Amino acid sequence: MELHVWSRLATLALLASAVAQDVPHAFVGARIEPVDAAVIERGTLLVRGGRIEAVGPVAGVKVPDDAVRIDAAGRTIVPGLVCSHSHIGSVAGADGSGPIQPEVRALDGINPRDPGIQKAQAGGITTVNVMPGSGHLLSGQTIYLKLRDVFTVEDLAIKNADGSIAGGLKMANGTNPQKDPPFAGTRGKAAALVRAQFHRARDHQRKLAEGATDPAKMPDRNLALEALVEVLEGKRVVHHHTHRQDDILTVLRLQQEFGFRCVLHHVSEGGLVAEQIAAANVPCSVIVIDSPGGKLEAARLSLTTGAVLDRAGVLVGFHTDDGITDSRLFLRSAALAVRAGMDRDKALQAVTIANARMLDLQERVGSLAPGKDADFVVLSGDPFSVYTRVLQTWVEGKKVFDFAEPRDRLLAVGGYGASDDQAMSLCCYGGQGGQ
Repeated sequence: MELHVWSRLATLALLASAVAQDVPHAFVGARIEPVDAAVIERGTLLVRGGRIEAVGPVAGVKVPDDAVRIDAAGRTIVPGLVCSHSHIGSVAGADGSGPIQPEVRALDGINPRDPGIQKAQAGGITTVNVMPGSGHLLSGQTIYLKLRDVFTVEDLAIKNADGSIAGGLKMANGTNPQKDPPFAGTRGKAAALVRAQFHRARDHQRKLAEGATDPAKMPDRNLALEALVEVLEGKRVVHHHTHRQDDILTVLRLQQEFGFRCVLHHVSEGGLVAEQIAAANVPCSVIVIDSPGGKLEAARLSLTTGAVLDRAGVLVGFHTDDGITDSRLFLRSAALAVRAGMDRDKALQAVTIANARMLDLQERVGSLAPGKDADFVVLSGDPFSVYTRVLQTWVEGKKVFDFAEPRDRLLAVGGYGASDDQAMSLCCYGGQGGQ
């Protein structure tokens, strides 16, 4: 088929999607867990134009006459899951030329047709923080994505109020960034390099302020320092890979010295310094791994970490670190934390609204409330049951995953062809293994 015909079909599909979002959809009779409000045992979720219009008991929500009514009896609806740390999209960031590369942007290293994105949809994930790797002290700018069915990374990207692309800054310490020169070979040298770079950023910040009133004093562009100035000004959150208790305290020391906002990621030994983390008022994005192996500094990783940190007063979220943990199994991370003593409601918050807060997206996603984005997941049962399946995933009022569809089921359960690139422009999936 000629290229212009494919283009026409894609355009018609997008137009049909836009029209469909304007028609209200009512999911009636489901057990609804809004996260920021009491569970509704038999409720209605009404969405229109990509937003939640109403949520409440069946008797309390008036369904418009023109609405598409979906019988959701026997199903459970929860907010779209938010993963605060992922590597889907075949993301590639900084290289081996140096340990500090804050100018690198994950935006430029993501394949929007990577099948990992659709597999994350199959796990109920609708919002994700995609990070460069942790082999550098500063490995680049992260990007917050909404997992829409689109063709470009710009269309996946979440935008700030000023139109800029939302994201944080990835940092790491411990063994990952310890290498031969020019990388640091010890923990002390690593901290020294980071500290020196932040002092350079402070100087650049001062020069930018002077240049704002006297153009003759405006410094030359420096993309690396400009990214760190955004960190110093609170516009960009530091997402910091760290495992060992001493490494965690080093991050807190730097955070207090330079005043940047920070989320601690992984925190394998976070339970050993829970009081210090709570006193610093720094959130933790915890990884839950249910099998042995990995790096030596994660030897004390415990399923109880989420519960211990939560009881200490720390804002706790979970993440996949996909592909360390498969995005399709994200709910299992919270379920394992519940089994290890974490409060059930807090565990559900940890994969929804808590992670949204860590990404400054709590006004848009993370709970089911009128005015928020219509991101939600239809489950076959309790979110934390091993028998429960993700049946449907909706992003901004549009269905992006349906277990009843053969191609989507392949992505959910695996099999030959499940890792082929996305083929969203096709009228039907014709790739190998997709028959």
